Amino acid sequence: MRLISLIALACLSFGVYAQPEAATKIEPPPPPKMVADEPVDEPQVTIVKQTELTIEEYRANGKLYMLKITPKIGAPYYLVDDRGDGKFARQEGLDSGLRVPRWIIKKF
Repeated sequence: MRLISLIALACLSFGVYAQPEAATKIEPPPPPKMVADEPVDEPQVTIVKQTELTIEEYRANGKLYMLKITPKIGAPYYLVDDRGDGKFARQEGLDSGLRVPRWIIKKF
């Protein structure tokens, strides 16, 4: 049994060793597209500080999609435009509420 395991392990290791060197090289990603000297993929964040609260405006491609409002006293909350129609809905956190089942089938 040990001999078979040793032979199988040796065969697998030779297969990894025999890979061509060109397959292991990774090319760097292309630079992001620029529009008016700003990357398109990254959101733009504007912070407005007032006396009683701080507002962070999140924009993607110039369109406002989320506001984070942090009052001086209390927990921060978010106003999110889910549909893109300009109507913002209040959310206490960015948690979507989706819970993945975590059933234990077998412990090892």
